[in-house]
Amino acid sequence: MHPKCIVVCILNANTYKSIFTSLYMLTKEELKKTLRIQRKSLLEREKILKREVLEEIETDVPFVTVISGIRRCGKSTLLKEMILQNQKFYYINLEDPNLSKLEIGNLGLLEEALLEEFGKANYYYFDEIQNLEGWEIIIRYLLDNKKRVIITGSNASLLDKELGTKLTGRHLTYVLFPFSYKEFLKLKEEKGNKTNFLEYQQVGGMPEYLKIGNEKILQELFKDVISRDILIRHNIKNEKVINSLAIYLITNIGKEFSYNNLTKVFNIKSVNTTRSYIDYLEDSYLVFTLPKFNYSLKKQQVNQKKIYSIDNGLINSNSTSFSGDLGKLLENNIFLQLKRKHEQLFYFQKKGECDFLVKERNKITKAIQVCYNLSEENKKREINGLIEAMTEFNLNEGLILTYEQEDEIIVENKKILVKPAWKWMLE
Repeated sequence: MHPKCIVVCILNANTYKSIFTSLYMLTKEELKKTLRIQRKSLLEREKILKREVLEEIETDVPFVTVISGIRRCGKSTLLKEMILQNQKFYYINLEDPNLSKLEIGNLGLLEEALLEEFGKANYYYFDEIQNLEGWEIIIRYLLDNKKRVIITGSNASLLDKELGTKLTGRHLTYVLFPFSYKEFLKLKEEKGNKTNFLEYQQVGGMPEYLKIGNEKILQELFKDVISRDILIRHNIKNEKVINSLAIYLITNIGKEFSYNNLTKVFNIKSVNTTRSYIDYLEDSYLVFTLPKFNYSLKKQQVNQKKIYSIDNGLINSNSTSFSGDLGKLLENNIFLQLKRKHEQLFYFQKKGECDFLVKERNKITKAIQVCYNLSEENKKREINGLIEAMTEFNLNEGLILTYEQEDEIIVENKKILVKPAWKWMLE
């Protein structure tokens, strides 16, 4: 998986004294109070449900456990689930305005506050760790001293870059997505059927929105991601262009895009700048780009990509021009479900087109077509595109996912299963 923090730390003040500067004008008692409030707030956080990814996460290993994902997708709640398994822990939330001036400088004061307030602990939980400049130095120190470190963050590139340079081979990364359909059903305490799947298609899986149902939650989330994860972090002044570009992309899910065309449409100064903007949007988990498969990596990079978004509810709440195309919403949901399970995804295009290819261990293992309603008008096109991909990669079985149709089709000695998407998502 791409793939896609709360800071807790105890440091030996003498070890880092030479590189530490002053912290900020905050007394130890004020710092302890902040840490107490953060801890209390986390432990009192309402438990919604156990997330599926929790079964995959291992924390009792000599690696940094990294949990990344878009803001408000449930990372802190997931941390609570993990923390409840460990009685002795430290937790610092770097999103807290009271710690906005915290520097990697003299953290001896923080060490003292943590020790005095909570005693000794071996587990360190960091939330939105990218807010602390130089955080990787702390993590490296803790690992070298055999501590267990768990961090969360909402910027994929930043985490990958720093972990890759300072902690190569010493981290395990997990991406947390909004609720899957299976998690959505657990929340509603319902069994899967085409009716509640249609609801899931429209509202998506952002936890707070599902609980409260106010669209402003998703509108503010969109603004937050644009402002805090892109404009402020990358010092971009042209908010209007970034905002318009983001809305355009989430309105055109499942469609190919060209960097050159986007540069002209939005009057951006260069193609490289457009590439950077889309990279920033992708790093924040607001959108995903899907490459066209090619055996040549160079051609794969040059070919047009398709765009998908993190959540259907986010799309519907922030795009006034989006028609609510059920076919495209279904395609986006299928993409997200595949992304939860597989790192390498592509689309296929030659004479025909196949929506998704799954690559595992350097081999294409699945070919999947998405069609909301398989009809006489589109059946030939959908099947031919799928068969072409299956032939290309020597696959004997392919899959067409629909809203409610179910069938089995044999073409050229190849089997095509037609399944309702909601059943497939529960497998």
